Amino acid sequence: MKPVKILLCMGTRPDIIKMAPVYLALKQSVHEPMVLHTGQHDAMSRPLYKFFGIEPAYLVDLPRERDSLGHLCATMIDYIDDVLNFALPDVVLVHGDTLSALAAAMTAFYHRIPVGHVEAGLRSHIDDDPFPEEMTRELIARLVRWHFAPTAQAVENLKAEGIAPARIHLVGNTIVDAVHWGISHLENYFSEAREVDQLPRDRVQQALDHHRLVLVTAHRRENWGNKIISIARGVRQAAQACRDLLILWPVHPNPIVSAAVHETMDGLEVEVRSRIWLTPPLNYPELLWALQHAWLVLTDSGGIQEEAVAASVPVLVLRDTTERPELITVGGGALIGTASESIQSWVLKLTEDTRQYKSMRNTKNPFGDGKSGESIVRILSADLTSGAGNKLQDNKKNQYGS
Repeated sequence: MKPVKILLCMGTRPDIIKMAPVYLALKQSVHEPMVLHTGQHDAMSRPLYKFFGIEPAYLVDLPRERDSLGHLCATMIDYIDDVLNFALPDVVLVHGDTLSALAAAMTAFYHRIPVGHVEAGLRSHIDDDPFPEEMTRELIARLVRWHFAPTAQAVENLKAEGIAPARIHLVGNTIVDAVHWGISHLENYFSEAREVDQLPRDRVQQALDHHRLVLVTAHRRENWGNKIISIARGVRQAAQACRDLLILWPVHPNPIVSAAVHETMDGLEVEVRSRIWLTPPLNYPELLWALQHAWLVLTDSGGIQEEAVAASVPVLVLRDTTERPELITVGGGALIGTASESIQSWVLKLTEDTRQYKSMRNTKNPFGDGKSGESIVRILSADLTSGAGNKLQDNKKNQYGS
């Protein structure tokens, strides 16, 4: 078949991780994958691209003149427009619910280029929770030709919004591919000379002889302020109550988050504070290593919920709602909110109730079999070569034809 130019647009750390399996699968096909990095997360992106062996063809040096979502989205649209005029891709792929994805999908639509949405159909059904991601992914759905849904529930969400079933494809979540690929490459990664890592793996490994590792991440905008303080208090109380816990918390660099976490941990007795390790954000291989060795994960992140279950680690979700209810339904995680009392109570419950803990740890992964990237490429190839040979051009003219 004739090769097709496919531009993968990504800009945040989760985008890169979850689009990497699609890129790697495309590299094994006849198609020509190109990567546009929008610059939404810049410093954190470079090690990820290197780890997955991706060399972006287009890099946006995104100016951040003010802290405004409108300014960020508009600026990305302007830059992406220039790239599309130059690269002339046949297909654009976006991921998830980031502003990078919305900006790329919208700009591709203006250029009449068909769009594929990786991780389509996630919904909390509350417009501003999470904010702005819930509305962002709903808007992206109106611009898309291929909806690559990670779960059966995501498929049903899209159908309920009137998306033609022929455009919806259940492929699983590419995060499972990424976790499996990443873990298989950890030994090689750590054996090579690297920049200074943020995770003292030798010290953690030694401590694990007598401690249970709890990995904590919290950064969502809706949790800023009192909720992030409450989360930190809950972690602090859990460490005080369970003397064999080792808390590893890679703290988000946003000063609102960082200040709240560090200030809440002030004043602890020396022994407890010595078991709460607040580090800068971990690179992806370090995070995978931590997941491999974790007893429990506390997080408000969507991606880490999926990564944890792929690594067979129970998850306590520090939010009031989740667009990934499958994890809760199968019993691999619990939605516990942000109250400090709830956090301490759940950690104690899983410490004492080993049967419930083992049940959560042995949950079947609801997010797929690790072959989602291959499935996406196979669907694209079949669709682009079907019909009378002008299907692709027809899609450029009509995003919504059945």
